[in-house]
Amino acid sequence: VPMVAPGNVQVQVINSTLAKVHWDPVPLKSIRGHLQGYKVYYWKVQSLSRRSKRHVEKNILTFKGNKTFGMLPGLEPYSSYKLNVRVVNGKGEGPASPDKVFKTPEGVPSSPSFLKITNPTLDSLTLEWGSPTHPNGVLTSYILKFQPINNTHELGPLVEIRIPANESSLILKNLNYSTRYKFYFNAQTSVGSGSQITEEAVTIMDE
Repeated sequence: VPMVAPGNVQVQVINSTLAKVHWDPVPLKSIRGHLQGYKVYYWKVQSLSRRSKRHVEKNILTFKGNKTFGMLPGLEPYSSYKLNVRVVNGKGEGPASPDKVFKTPEGVPSSPSFLKITNPTLDSLTLEWGSPTHPNGVLTSYILKFQPINNTHELGPLVEIRIPANESSLILKNLNYSTRYKFYFNAQTSVGSGSQITEEAVTIMDE
């Protein structure tokens, strides 16, 4: 098997889900056989928004021939990763380069995990929600938009409310009685808005 690990391993983080790794080629004499390519082993060490350690799954990408760089797609935003590189000949893999740590930046969050609308009165509705399963960063706020829908399914004016990221419920007051409302709800990080969930609810007709 090869005797030497690739040197000068460098990682260039391109965005929250993609990185590029470079390495110096191994001297041909140390390969001791036919150069087949390079393997990059990479794995997520932890999410930076949740401090939970979990079962570490190693990913392996093979780059054939004498390539000296490769792309690592499908990374998770706002996470810490490690990687190393090995050269491969017909017999097997050489030693691993020293582990290199890199971090992906924040991305936009997944949609809130649920939105529930309860306690209808003449002029109010209570909203409850769950935080996104994948925050992909530090949540800065939630955005709630809502509008009335009349009997012919026409949409009325849209109202937008920004809600602090640590809240998980809200009572909407001063609504019209016996009116159907449509709600659009999403979370935000400093990068932008995540995908929204929608829900409809009706205020009651009379007490």
